[in-house]
Amino acid sequence: MSDELSLDEWELALKAEKRKLEACQQEQQVSSCLACSKLHDCPIRDAYVHAVYNSMSKGAGGGFEF
Repeated sequence: MSDELSLDEWELALKAEKRKLEACQQEQQVSSCLACSKLHDCPIRDAYVHAVYNSMSKGAGGGFEF
């Protein structure tokens, strides 16, 4: 797989997760996850954070935990 295809793969995944996160924020009527009561137990936010990390590392590297 070329680097260009990898970039597209990670960026597309990030954009998809961002759309899910923004839809959730609208549904919860908050402008930020920090204002949401589900902040520490939210699979949507967790998936977005992991997508951000993967887009930065292009899927390479070790584990990622907070």
